[in-house]
Amino acid sequence: MTQILAPGSLAGRRALVTGSSRGIGADTVRYFAQAGADVVVNFRNKAPRAEKLAAELRELGVRALVQGADLTDPASLATMFDAVGAEFGGLDILVLNASGGMEGGMAEDYALRLNRDAQLAVLDAALPLLGPGSRVVFVTSHQAHFIRTTPTMPEYVAVAESKRAGEDALRERIPELEARGIGFTVVSGDMIEGTVTATLLNRLNPGAIEERREQAGRLYNVSEFAAEVARAAVDPVPADHTRLVGDTSGFVSTR
Repeated sequence: MTQILAPGSLAGRRALVTGSSRGIGADTVRYFAQAGADVVVNFRNKAPRAEKLAAELRELGVRALVQGADLTDPASLATMFDAVGAEFGGLDILVLNASGGMEGGMAEDYALRLNRDAQLAVLDAALPLLGPGSRVVFVTSHQAHFIRTTPTMPEYVAVAESKRAGEDALRERIPELEARGIGFTVVSGDMIEGTVTATLLNRLNPGAIEERREQAGRLYNVSEFAAEVARAAVDPVPADHTRLVGDTSGFVSTR
């Protein structure tokens, strides 16, 4: 994996990435650790995978705290942030990466509870630990970011609408965050090769990934998109608080 952020540039900083035991979250947390940050690896139900990643990151000379949490459960969230506060004393970077809604066997409102309500709950739980100069990054997809103006495949509509609702709710908090000296950036990416969501969509809608790749010219892979998420945590906040990754020519702007 290529080093994206300058070595030592995040020394002494502390970062938490939700849903970071695999995929985009895992690579994002790796980039932070490579730059010297102490990190929190958060998972929902795959503890061994999270522990393995944390052991790998500790070899870089940083602290890696493993915290399992159901982000839709306030008590579980409180336990995680109590542990982070006790171990690290605060946070400098919070990446809201975890999302879902395509899993089987979940309640009808699960996508909205996870992609909107839980994102706000995580932010609220983290706020006491985030000081001036810290950064919050929300990870989403073009299919969700542009859902108000550009239709997506039927299988993804519920997830897209709930993620856009989460983005809107978080954007409403920008004045409060700015008053606290906290930067906020939304990172929106096209379909990402190798993610669980893309794999599920392709299973439900065979050929979806190939079709989107053809339209866009190319699709980012997991590590490439994670690099953009990591950079968003350190680069200046864009004027519109939005970092668009990959081709957007097929999407109609919401602004």
